[in-house]
Amino acid sequence: MTSRRWFHPNITGIEAEQLLLTRGVHGSFLARPSKSNPGDFTLSIRRNSEVTHIKIQNSGDYYDLYGGEKFATLAELVQYYTEQHDLLRERNGDVIELKYPLNCKDPTSERWYHGHLSGRDAEKLLMDKGKPGSFLVRESQSKPGDFVLSVLTNEEKHENVDRKTKVTHVMIRYQDGKYDVGGGERFDTLADLVDHYKKNPMVEKSGIVVHLKQPFNATRINAANIENRVKELNKVADNSEKPKQGFWEEFEVLQQQECKLLYPRKEGQRAENKSKNRYKNILPFDTTRVEIREADTDVPGSDYINANYIRVSSGSSMHEEGRHVEEGKVFIATQGCLQNTVVDFWKMVYQENTHVIVMTTKEMERGRNKCVRYWPDLNATKEFGKVSVKNVEECPAQDYILRELEVTRLDRRELVRYIWHYQYLSWPDHGVPNEPGGVLSFLEQVNRTQSAIPDTGPIVVHCR
Repeated sequence: MTSRRWFHPNITGIEAEQLLLTRGVHGSFLARPSKSNPGDFTLSIRRNSEVTHIKIQNSGDYYDLYGGEKFATLAELVQYYTEQHDLLRERNGDVIELKYPLNCKDPTSERWYHGHLSGRDAEKLLMDKGKPGSFLVRESQSKPGDFVLSVLTNEEKHENVDRKTKVTHVMIRYQDGKYDVGGGERFDTLADLVDHYKKNPMVEKSGIVVHLKQPFNATRINAANIENRVKELNKVADNSEKPKQGFWEEFEVLQQQECKLLYPRKEGQRAENKSKNRYKNILPFDTTRVEIREADTDVPGSDYINANYIRVSSGSSMHEEGRHVEEGKVFIATQGCLQNTVVDFWKMVYQENTHVIVMTTKEMERGRNKCVRYWPDLNATKEFGKVSVKNVEECPAQDYILRELEVTRLDRRELVRYIWHYQYLSWPDHGVPNEPGGVLSFLEQVNRTQSAIPDTGPIVVHCR
């Protein structure tokens, strides 16, 4: 199972019945500690308007239903009987089905709490993305109802051997409504326990000091907890904390990880291409970048433009000239033109047979240039390299301007191409529109135009 929220650590059999009969349906289930046999557990399942309780034995080495299959963890036992639909039966032979886990609330909304994360996954997260002192708290898989504090620690330096990091797991016991580590001081909440050990480092039996320096915050949450998470992220930092936290902190962490997770972007980093990028850190992926075919082989980087194909697969496929091609929508995402990239922009538009361009920025905002104008004034014509562009018509709407452009090649005898240029004006810099209606209406207009043009190339989309 991907979640173990079906475990309710502190309820009685009567409370389990009340929960299942008020919040559950036929097939809803939960697991809880046994009150009659401390250390054992009970599986409570709703069957129509009644609740059946099944005892689970915890031998210390394994979990079983007093004589059934043996499992290393309670989670594995529950998963097995959830998948094997005809194994659990009443005395009269009726099948007992485990269909719908009745979830228990997480014990804390703190962002360092990772819920049902496994020990192996905790180690991978901390080793790959943490730094010494990074920590998180998760459910214990071997002892349901208890928790584990996982910390990235430095082993002590031995003879001529550098320190190396490892992940230390500290068991947190939950008993009688209190939390403690190894029988030490008891706390009312997990947050109180963590705050205490942030100020008072623990010492392992091996002598390693376990420092809790920075929380390794979870970014994956249940949909039901979104409101609480937003409140957490919106909290104002006090004087003892770093000023940028919450949403800022999560965004910065994602940016720091992008180099490890994304495809290579070497072409945009080449010396000859650097001046063609508006920002040094926003570069196209090498694997999906648009290459300008009409390039001069004697000029390094003449095939480069800061643009990527974005393919939306529909799941089906076709073969074109022996190549495997995914069907579905294709877009080109690019940057707002610079003075030295306008000619390349029109080379790309013509090459890709694009008939719709979507611009989601003004030319100027806050007194700063956001995009070099790559189209002429109304009724004027302008040449961009070998491409001639005429502005035939402009139609202002509430949130956007629609321009009709005539495009021809100066060096070829080809039919005139008509391009519809949508400039959306109501998207604020460093923000989002106040309401979605205008954006949705705009998208509908763009999609309607694109779908009406047979055999058209991808929509080109850019902001600044």
